[in-house]
Amino acid sequence: TALACVFPCFFCQRAQQSCRASSASPELSEGCPAEMVKMTKAKTFQAYLPNCHRTYSCVHCRAHLANHDELISKSFQGSQGRAYLFNSVVNVGCGPAEERVLLTGLHAVADIYCENCKTTLGWKYEHAFESSQKYKEGKFIIELAHMIKDNGWE
Repeated sequence: TALACVFPCFFCQRAQQSCRASSASPELSEGCPAEMVKMTKAKTFQAYLPNCHRTYSCVHCRAHLANHDELISKSFQGSQGRAYLFNSVVNVGCGPAEERVLLTGLHAVADIYCENCKTTLGWKYEHAFESSQKYKEGKFIIELAHMIKDNGWE
């Protein structure tokens, strides 16, 4: 949100305008809100999140993964311990979807990995078979073991 910035940056101003239209640009990572991403070809990573926002990064290579504003829940369990559910992520690739029986029932999920270091981070919910779990569709799980807090955490 703009309250997190001392001076509202371009990305905060766009978010305040509720311009959440999806971008057709092939440079953006899938599921990544265009207004929150600063694109640069001179850098290692595909996308950088604004410095004025609290972010989560890959613990292995420090690639940005998600903006704190995209965090939905901290109450998830991954295969290696606690995990967070995010609305959108950046610098992440998706494997093929497969059906898995998780703690909350049968889901079609695709493993997600860091585009920079190729470490498996968690998964993306492609389809939930139970109506009470439909809210997870299109959302991302990242395990705490694979991410670190960056920018503005105190």
